[in-house]
Amino acid sequence: MLERVPEILTFRECRDLLKIGKNSLLTLLHTKEIAAFRIGNRWKIPKSAVVEFIRYRG
Repeated sequence: MLERVPEILTFRECRDLLKIGKNSLLTLLHTKEIAAFRIGNRWKIPKSAVVEFIRYRG
């Protein structure tokens, strides 16, 4: 399922993948439930962090 997902996701890609809203994703990023980093004002989310989050929640 995640073979076509890039190794580093943008904020929008992550939001679309998880099917959640902007505020929900921001909460997950700020509370470090999903590990991520910023380049300038842009969020970058490693695919591995999203997979780990899905496994933990599932």
